[in-house]
Amino acid sequence: MSILVVGSVAIDSVKTPFGKRLEALGGSATYFSVAASFFNKVNVVATVGEDFPKKYINLFKNMGIGTEGLHVAKGKTFRWEGRYDYDLNTAHTIATHLNVFQNFRPEVPRDLKNSKFVFLANIDPELQYNVLKQVARPKLVACDSMNYWLEHKKSQFERLLDKVDILLLNDSEARQFTGEPNLMRAARIIVDFGPKAVIIKKGEHGVIYFSKNSHFIAPAYLLETVYDPTGAGDTFAGGMIGYLSKAGKVDEANIRKSIIYGSILASFAVEDFSVDRMLEISMDDINARYDHFKKITRF
Repeated sequence: MSILVVGSVAIDSVKTPFGKRLEALGGSATYFSVAASFFNKVNVVATVGEDFPKKYINLFKNMGIGTEGLHVAKGKTFRWEGRYDYDLNTAHTIATHLNVFQNFRPEVPRDLKNSKFVFLANIDPELQYNVLKQVARPKLVACDSMNYWLEHKKSQFERLLDKVDILLLNDSEARQFTGEPNLMRAARIIVDFGPKAVIIKKGEHGVIYFSKNSHFIAPAYLLETVYDPTGAGDTFAGGMIGYLSKAGKVDEANIRKSIIYGSILASFAVEDFSVDRMLEISMDDINARYDHFKKITRF
């Protein structure tokens, strides 16, 4: 069952205490797609400028990532420049140049309108809502957001929620949206808005999954080396939705497994800049880390 992702494909320049990378491949749709491609076919709907390197488009194609919906617009590609201090959970934005992304109006190609798994990456909730009007009812819709939209377009975000099966937010966003400092109570409030479940991401402290019928917590995979946490949340979503699309059946057991696979993919992503580390691994590496994850969390 193929996956549709709508989001950003960007060029990032990132500096951390452990190094820096200039003009690297980034964007929410990029991280999601690379992670999900280990499990299933992924199709991207995004926009880039005329300056977007062809080598990155070839990279997508070589990984089986569909680019039919990747629109090349006149102008420059979305660029983000940021840095991290030793607290790698917090990104400090130095510069954001939206460029062609400023006028992004997602159009889902006809052949992709029947996609069974849809991920709405972090874009304007009005655009996310419009995407859902373009697709036939998918098997699963997952959605991400950010503090800016929660502050400036809260009503549009709320309208979207009853169209969503799984909402992904980080802990500060969950508190911001609900006004509730306790994450369990915040999760309950969010589910009351309409999504079937919410996943609250806590960075190096793992995730909380909450639905009306159950909840599940998972730690992050322990690492000795972290170089760049950029895109970790989108990578997590890619691993999770990728696994669910391969499993086919979206039930409690598979959701829990998918959360672990998402955490595993994210653990690889942060071990290098951009998507470089994920380009070095195979499903054998992913499954080996999955087995080790089970071993260190069993009691």
